[in-house]
Amino acid sequence: MTTRPETPLLDTVDTPADLRKLDKSQLRQLSDELRAEMIDAVGTTGGHLGSGLGVVELTTAIHYVFDTPTDKLVWDVGHQCYPHKILTGRRDRIRTLRQGGGLSGFTKRAESEYDPFGAAHSSTSISAALGFAMANKMQGRPGRGIAVIGDGAMSAGMAYEAMNNAEQAGNRLVVILNDNDMSIAPPVGGLSAYLARMVSSSEYLGLRSMASKIARKMGRRVWGGLEKAEEYARGMVTGGTMFEELGFYYVGPIDGHNLDHLIPVLENVRDSEQGPVLIHVVTQKGKGYAPAENSADKYHGVAKFDVVTGEQKKSSGGPPAYQNVFGETLAKLANDDPRICAITAAMPSGTGVDKFAKAHPDKAFDVGIAEQHGVTFAAGLAAEGMRPFAAIYSTFLQRAYDQVVHDVAIQNLPVRFAIDRAGLVGADGCTHAGSFDITYLATLPNMVVMAAADEAELAHMTYTAAEYDDGPIAFRYPRGAGVGVEIPEQLKKLEIGKGRIVREGTKVAILSLGARLEEAKKAADQLEAKGLSTTVADMRFAKPLDTALIEKLMRSHEVVVTVEEGAIGGLGAHVLTFASDEGLTDTGLKVRTMRLPDIFQDQDDPAKQYDEAGLNAPQIVDTVLGALRHNSAGVEEARA
Repeated sequence: MTTRPETPLLDTVDTPADLRKLDKSQLRQLSDELRAEMIDAVGTTGGHLGSGLGVVELTTAIHYVFDTPTDKLVWDVGHQCYPHKILTGRRDRIRTLRQGGGLSGFTKRAESEYDPFGAAHSSTSISAALGFAMANKMQGRPGRGIAVIGDGAMSAGMAYEAMNNAEQAGNRLVVILNDNDMSIAPPVGGLSAYLARMVSSSEYLGLRSMASKIARKMGRRVWGGLEKAEEYARGMVTGGTMFEELGFYYVGPIDGHNLDHLIPVLENVRDSEQGPVLIHVVTQKGKGYAPAENSADKYHGVAKFDVVTGEQKKSSGGPPAYQNVFGETLAKLANDDPRICAITAAMPSGTGVDKFAKAHPDKAFDVGIAEQHGVTFAAGLAAEGMRPFAAIYSTFLQRAYDQVVHDVAIQNLPVRFAIDRAGLVGADGCTHAGSFDITYLATLPNMVVMAAADEAELAHMTYTAAEYDDGPIAFRYPRGAGVGVEIPEQLKKLEIGKGRIVREGTKVAILSLGARLEEAKKAADQLEAKGLSTTVADMRFAKPLDTALIEKLMRSHEVVVTVEEGAIGGLGAHVLTFASDEGLTDTGLKVRTMRLPDIFQDQDDPAKQYDEAGLNAPQIVDTVLGALRHNSAGVEEARA
């Protein structure tokens, strides 16, 4: 007689309400099944793996103990939220992660009521959770704010700004510090788990409350002394003194993979009147999957992979990635220029600064998730004669815009901004798209803004920036591999504010800025096939504009089209302003600007994203033909 296999526990759980029907003794099995499901899903789609594996038990425990979605759970950054998505009604779509029309790789309000706050940039969770907590408190409604924040995200000042203002929330706010990298905690084990349960228990908190009332009646000096003594006594054992100084009741550290330790502490915190509370859990990135556990980066971000072997299905060969071109070029330049240094905000490999750091370890600085500090740090270096390169993703540089304005541009300091991930970025979606940097930088006095059309141009721009000491200068480049052009050994210093003609024509002029140049050339081929002689110009600079080149092309062509991988307010807007000021459009010239649409585009294959944005060759051709038809209709109307 054969035994029918039992139904997997995960098949019985669609929402946290189903999870809470299980016995505590079943949660270990559920967590194991949840981990296996996540590994299989990410093996199919690619995405963030190690971080999610590290919080499987924590995710299970939070949803088991707290009343989500009434209690608002906010995941900092959100890249570790895949187990959360599986447990909150999205398991049937988990293999659409980061795909067009599928689930986002981060938390997203439009996706589920269990995602109360969208996050893909770091260090926002405590502020948001505090907002939820205080809103419910002021309106007399149930519901806590629960923030899960990693130790890396705690390097950003915003986390401490939030904690410094959290006291009014009381027990409505729970912060869970997921310590998986910095090792800010002593080793965890049975003793620390016992202490965490003890100091979070209702008996301990009750005695503590009664003692505090008695001490207060004895006078402020006695109360203050006892309070400090108790705080530091616990701090010596648990390491939580810093958080106590910020007004939090600290519990931990505890093993974030041991459900027998984790759940009692969460239950004690849930049922207590003490608060706000910070629970310090220690977890392991990549937990439970050997290839991830053994990887240097714990499989932080992966392509599709073989679940059995862990081998990632990455394409081999081909042109180098733009960030590597930047990092290797800068390292070579620094061999001859001791003033060159590089700064990254927790993205050394993503920006290519790791290549620079390998050659020049004493001149590479990873400031953590602290873009504001990084920019002003670069300003200080520049003010003292160094040649700093602040290598920051376009979307992350937004976090430091005031520092770019106040600390760099106003003082005209020669900080070099190497802006990675310019334009659309595919699977990471709108939160990581570099859509706005042309607009927000080209409006600033003193700023020079360049955009690389290919890897050779990026190398030239890196050299140009290194040699430019007259003020701040920025150069942007896309995510991914270059187009396959050879990078010359001898780099050239570009003339500031001067573009180049790539091909010459007489009727249509396409003014391209950045990596749409290849599509502009394809469009020119298609227009030539239709008998429309086409000029293609690589503008190179959004600021200062090559006004001589623009005027020349506008006076000698019937249609001028600008193309850029940026939002409105960039190259097209500046060209139109110049043309208007100079009266260049008074002659019937047709000018069209092509840019990113006024929407936040969801994740998809990059080519499809650019189709949606209307920035591929066919759309460039259609724009030109539409302008010509409009011009012909206007001429016929005038004749009539």
